[in-house]
Amino acid sequence: MILHDYFRSSASFRVRIAVNLKGLSPERRSVHLVKGEQRSADYLAINPQGFVPMLTIGDRRFTQSLAIIEYLDETYPQPPLLPKTAEERAWVRSVALAIACDIHPLNNTRVLAHLKHALATSQETRDDWYRHWITEGFNAIETQLAGRATGRFCLGDTPTLADICLVPQVFNSQRLHMALAPWPRISSIHAACLAVPAFADAVPAKQPDAE
Repeated sequence: MILHDYFRSSASFRVRIAVNLKGLSPERRSVHLVKGEQRSADYLAINPQGFVPMLTIGDRRFTQSLAIIEYLDETYPQPPLLPKTAEERAWVRSVALAIACDIHPLNNTRVLAHLKHALATSQETRDDWYRHWITEGFNAIETQLAGRATGRFCLGDTPTLADICLVPQVFNSQRLHMALAPWPRISSIHAACLAVPAFADAVPAKQPDAE
């Protein structure tokens, strides 16, 4: 099992949390996004999208963080990352997808690079863009979480896919010096997650390729 990732990639951060929760120890191979290693011929030959993370097991290749996490959850069922009932699974996935589909894609490296190079925007404008989409997303997620505020985590007292997606997105907000005061439920969940070694050991600063 090989995990291709990059220490600051929030999608890779999600998968690192998942493998830690499952007690797995894949070989790690860094793909430096800022240096453009994801666009190298060698990497594109095994991952045509040129994204991280990618998980390889033998000759099988798995891409897209949520697909990787659900594969791991089905293959290594303990501890489960999705709840038992269909309704709760749908709710957890809705929080995860609000982050993975509606916030993160607007703020990832290639979008910011396009804003910089193709649209000639300033760093200040790009930072405002970044904060805007996080704020809009967190406002909605805070309301959703507050409506079901039971337990330490997004749903009860066991981490789920929702928590796995939330923590890396909070990390992204902190890179832009965004205070969590407007989102007390998100803040409390984030703190609870980082008290769990599987989350704490997955943070970017603790990765072998951290800069």
